[in-house]
Amino acid sequence: MGHKTTYKPYGDSAILIDWNAEISISISNDILGFHKKIKGLKDTNIVDVIIGYSSLTIIFKKRITEYFKEVKNLKEIYNLKDINLKQTPFIWQIPVCYDFEFGKDLHEISNVTNLEISEIINLHSEKLYRVYFIGFLPGFCYLGGLNKRLFVERKPNPRLHVAKGSVAIGGTQTGVYPAESAGGWNIIGKTPVDFFNIHLEHPCFAKAGDFIKFITIDKDEFFQIEKEVKDTSYEISKVLYNA
Repeated sequence: MGHKTTYKPYGDSAILIDWNAEISISISNDILGFHKKIKGLKDTNIVDVIIGYSSLTIIFKKRITEYFKEVKNLKEIYNLKDINLKQTPFIWQIPVCYDFEFGKDLHEISNVTNLEISEIINLHSEKLYRVYFIGFLPGFCYLGGLNKRLFVERKPNPRLHVAKGSVAIGGTQTGVYPAESAGGWNIIGKTPVDFFNIHLEHPCFAKAGDFIKFITIDKDEFFQIEKEVKDTSYEISKVLYNA
């Protein structure tokens, strides 16, 4: 703890806490620690705590009538000593096929970045990506750590239909579409893995603070894993992250 934060009302039943507006592991760790402290208190007046890149939104059950008192309470929670708050992040190993059938924008990215297709794939798959938060769609992980050489602006005219499992780049970020949706990110591949399954106890396997490692596979491997995912015999590989 120790980052500068600002507090402000967010509607009549929520408080928004802002850190410096940047994608930072240090800030993310601070946010996750604060989040865990709040959740650990099991305050029945708080119904949700929403994580962002550089923010935390506290949703209260009822309308806030004593705003400054609630802010004071939150600041006291923030300053609590870190006891038993150690995070246990996993590295989730996600298979991705970068074949042109799935990577619809690989050629365009190659033209913009002056990189060979093979370089794009290598640069994208060699990195370890931190899950900063989950939003936009259920199971959509906002990932930090993209190589600067792959920074590509979002498409000026978003597609109306982006296939479930599409792996894409948008500006300084990369991510996986957990369901078919509209979207303006540049598509470079596809994973057969489900990022959101409502039938599971934990519909999204990853959590903020975890890491994603993309593993390159070919089309035959893609369709084999896709089959295993459908018959529920596939299990995503994961290892503990040791900083």
